[in-house]
Amino acid sequence: MAKVKGGVYTPLYGADSIAVRVSDFYMDLYPVTNSDYLVFVEEHPQWKKSKVKKLFADGNYLRKWESDSNLGDNVVPNAPVTNVSWFAAKSYCECQGKRLPTMDEWEFAAMADETTADARSKKGYNQYILGWYEAPHTYKKPIGSTFKNYWGIYDLHGLVWEWTSDFNSVLLSGESRKGNDEDANLFCGAAAIGATDLMNYAAFMRYAFRASIQANYTVQNLGFRCARDRKNKDSAPKLSLNSTK
Repeated sequence: MAKVKGGVYTPLYGADSIAVRVSDFYMDLYPVTNSDYLVFVEEHPQWKKSKVKKLFADGNYLRKWESDSNLGDNVVPNAPVTNVSWFAAKSYCECQGKRLPTMDEWEFAAMADETTADARSKKGYNQYILGWYEAPHTYKKPIGSTFKNYWGIYDLHGLVWEWTSDFNSVLLSGESRKGNDEDANLFCGAAAIGATDLMNYAAFMRYAFRASIQANYTVQNLGFRCARDRKNKDSAPKLSLNSTK
């Protein structure tokens, strides 16, 4: 895992956005792979594709896998696992003594390029990310295919979108935050009109995507990685999977 030294940043929340402080944390170097996840489902059979409850994962769960225990010829073992729900990703991380990163942690770590902790003001930063968004089948690429960023983390941009623990907690306008229909707020991207920087389309698209999904959704280009609080860095995980450390 890589240590990310915390700090303050202003996220793309809405018109009433304020600077957010992110504490030090640790994040896996790579997204969780198909091979990693295969080990997990073998040890936790309730997450096998034939046994998972529809409440926790929709019908596209692990859709590309040939069977419960066989990836098949069309799935790259060391590519990020996709078509997994938030519930499944959360369970995986917890079984390792870890957790999903918060959205602020993910965005904070993902601001970095190879040499700078916050590269958002650099010419071409968003263009690089948007170029990835337009590229087909990047979820098939093996982990480590993209650059190692300032914190030592790979593939935050370039392979797959990634779940966060609080993926559906933003994109609410001031008016919608005052309303009572919280479920509608979780999955509605309309309030993105209050974004702090509408020119930052790369970030805008991430937030809009998060607002469009629900916890049991499984998407072809959506994977995950795990994180851990700084104070828990030295505690032994329950399940050790080598490639994402």
